[in-house]
Amino acid sequence: MILGIEHTAIASPDPAALAQWYVDTLGFVINYRGSTAFFVKAPNGTMIEIIPAEGDRGGNTLKTPGLRHLALTVGDFEAALAELRAKNVHFLSEPSESKGNKVVFFTDPEGNILHLLYRATPLA
Repeated sequence: MILGIEHTAIASPDPAALAQWYVDTLGFVINYRGSTAFFVKAPNGTMIEIIPAEGDRGGNTLKTPGLRHLALTVGDFEAALAELRAKNVHFLSEPSESKGNKVVFFTDPEGNILHLLYRATPLA
């Protein structure tokens, strides 16, 4: 029945600007550009659809109900962390490590929570 997750959507007051941030800051590419929506694609093929927002954002913390973060996997955590710091992203936490896994939380310019993740042993 279900083959997988093709994309996740983010509603944005400025889809073009947010799509460009994912390109410039995280190395995604614009896979599709519509009249009001964009699909940005990570190097592994995972996509985010960025659509026009309607209304205001509610609360958004690490543990409020609902979709909380997008986890972005990396092969070299320290290099990725250094690159994000050089690009002045807003971090929500300090980097941490447990059992060889390394994580840090940060936000995009609109406050969407992203999770930089290195796994010593992949889950799947």
